[in-house]
Amino acid sequence: MDNWRDRIVLTQESAQVAAAQLVQAVPALPDEFRCTLCNRVFVSYDGLKQHYGAEHPTAIAPVSVALDINGRRCEVIIEPHWTLQRALQFRVGLTGTKHMCNKGVCGSCTVIMDGRAVLACTTLAIECEGKSIQTIEGIAADPKWKPLVDAYCRWDAMQCGYCTPGFLVSAKALLDKNPNPTEQECREALAGNICICGTYPRHSTAILEAAMNMRDSGDMKREIQFEN
Repeated sequence: MDNWRDRIVLTQESAQVAAAQLVQAVPALPDEFRCTLCNRVFVSYDGLKQHYGAEHPTAIAPVSVALDINGRRCEVIIEPHWTLQRALQFRVGLTGTKHMCNKGVCGSCTVIMDGRAVLACTTLAIECEGKSIQTIEGIAADPKWKPLVDAYCRWDAMQCGYCTPGFLVSAKALLDKNPNPTEQECREALAGNICICGTYPRHSTAILEAAMNMRDSGDMKREIQFEN
C-alpha cells in the first residue's frame, strides 16, 4: 500500500525551494476586509472603517499597515495592538517567527529589522511600517546563507527545532556585522536565545564553520575538525 510518508524527500535544497515559495506567496494586498466584531466582510478598507464608525463607534477600528518583508511589500489589516509576530503568522502566512514566551525573553521570534536583530513578540506591527524586515524564511531562501543552514544541520544544532529559527536569525545578524566572529562573540550574539533542549555548544561551532566556508566560498567546502 502506498504511503504518503514514502513520497516525501526532505533535503536542504527542497527546504530552500519551499522557503522561496513561501516568500513569493506573501500577499501584496489583503484578501478580505472583515469586521472582527460582527464578522461582516467589506470590499475595501474604507468601507470597513465606515462600518466601525457607524456600527461600533466605541470600538477601535483595525488599521492598515504596509510592511516590507523579505524584500516584498505587503499591506495588512490588523488590530493596533497586534505584535509583528502575530501579524507575520496570521496576516502574512509566515510561521517561522515562533510564538513561544510572548514576553521577549526566549528569542524564538527573532527577526532582522533594518539590519538589527529584534524580538517580534514585543514589537508592535504598526511601528514597523517603512522598515526592512527579514524573517527565517527569507534567510532560508537565499543561497548566500546556505552555508549557515548546512552547518546547523551538520552539527545537529537543534533537537525539537522550535527555537532553531530564532537562533539562525540571530546568527545571520551577527555574520552580517562581523563575518569573522570569535567563539565568545558568537555566544554573546546568541545570549538572548533560549534552547530548552540544551544545544548551546553546537551553535557557536556551526556559526564558526559557516563563517569559514562563506569566507572561502570559492574553495572546497571546509569543516571544523576536533581532535579526539
